[in-house]
Amino acid sequence: MRKGRTDDSDPMSWDRLRAWSFPRDIPWTEATELREHHIPEKVDIIVAAHSHAFIGRRTRARAKVAVIGYHPSLLPLHRGRDAIRWTIRDGDRVTGGSVYHLTERTDGGPIAAQEHVLVPPGATAESLWREQLAPLGVRLLLRVVNDLANDVRIEVPQDEKLATWEPSMDSAPLYKPELIALPGNVASTADKWALIER
Repeated sequence: MRKGRTDDSDPMSWDRLRAWSFPRDIPWTEATELREHHIPEKVDIIVAAHSHAFIGRRTRARAKVAVIGYHPSLLPLHRGRDAIRWTIRDGDRVTGGSVYHLTERTDGGPIAAQEHVLVPPGATAESLWREQLAPLGVRLLLRVVNDLANDVRIEVPQDEKLATWEPSMDSAPLYKPELIALPGNVASTADKWALIER
């Protein structure tokens, strides 16, 4: 391990929420897909913060008020699990974060809150997440939860004409049938990669 870097193989070194939950006996689910049985009764809001777990319809139905997620991009741009890495790879000068209502469409639900940030010169995916996008996510999630507590529900549809899907950089592309181009629509190169089955 180099000085100033964490060991990516040890989640306790980089996942602050997980590290915070264990000593406090807060339940933690190690799952690639959050299921209905993981959610206790009488839940008002389910929050997925930069999560790679899909939350299905029956699980979402357990929440009385809302199911929201934080995605580290200006949705509908850079949908997918490696949004920050694609931001750096593509040389984007502006990025941001989006809190959105989860639906059957991966990263495609209506936006509840969104803000942009400038990408500093020399930023890495790790530094951009740690210094800008993670703190932005906390602020946006708190804003949306406060809105919902005050019966304010914001749902701005995403513009599908602007949507991009970026394949994972570390695993096989996912089959994403919702990205199949309809007549008159043209899938991007990233969309085509996302259509390849594992």
